[in-house]
Amino acid sequence: MVHTIAKEQYFYAFSKENKSALKVPSGSQVVIETYDCFQNQIQSNDAAFNSIDWNQINPATGSIYVEGAQPGDILKVKIDNIELGNQGVMATGPGLGVMGHRIDEFTVKVIPIENGKAVFNEKLQLPLNPMIGVIGVAPEADPVSCGTPGAHGGNMDTTSVTTGATLYFPVFQEGALFGLGDLHAAMGDGEIGVSGIEIPGKVTVTLEVVKGKSIPYPFLENEEGMAVLVSKETLDEAAKAAVEIFIDTLQPHTDLSLAELTMLMSAVGQVQVSQIVDPLLTARFLVPRHVLDAYQVKLF
Repeated sequence: MVHTIAKEQYFYAFSKENKSALKVPSGSQVVIETYDCFQNQIQSNDAAFNSIDWNQINPATGSIYVEGAQPGDILKVKIDNIELGNQGVMATGPGLGVMGHRIDEFTVKVIPIENGKAVFNEKLQLPLNPMIGVIGVAPEADPVSCGTPGAHGGNMDTTSVTTGATLYFPVFQEGALFGLGDLHAAMGDGEIGVSGIEIPGKVTVTLEVVKGKSIPYPFLENEEGMAVLVSKETLDEAAKAAVEIFIDTLQPHTDLSLAELTMLMSAVGQVQVSQIVDPLLTARFLVPRHVLDAYQVKLF
């Protein structure tokens, strides 16, 4: 049975207080409809800053209660499919993103999706990279805005959170209370202007509870390998924590000393930037598939 949840069931902060809009058994497939990050408020290039209700930003559809999920477990989320709407939007302005200190006027750009491309202008059509900006579970303590990432996931804005990837989230609350939103038709690593091509759509996921193992931050697995995604106040802190968390997670699965494993990770591991514009910044550390296969590593 495939479950569905409509975009009208949403929240603005991941929280243990969120009521579950849907309850599903572990192993269920769910189709999740989403607004874009502006809750579909921007429909033309003429949209003014003051015409947008900035309290209606980054809605995540949910929450979804996964039966059997308890604190200390892992929620496995396989992204089966992402279906995009037919029109995206971008925006930037004063104080927004990396260049906001040099931009004087709030600017909006509506971007049609035609023939599998994002039409940026008459000269340039961009390849699509459908991905999910906001995805996660209820945090351990206080509510966390959908605009902020953390150990629970949230607004990690990571380009590899796309079809075919599997994410692993630490479970902090009974039922996990999962949600997602903030889809992008395309986005570069960093999301430097504070928006990707923001777009509504539908995401199909399979949700499964993993017992007997715990993790401190979200992990992501795809054909390339496995990465841990960490968000901190600075990119340096996030990157260094991601490296250390992965080494600590991986070492028990190998016969390598800490020094040997550190040398191996220095040779093959990849520190990558996810986003540098949210209240906390997100980095990931990727270990290639061939290294994991050589040691027959299955972390989860």
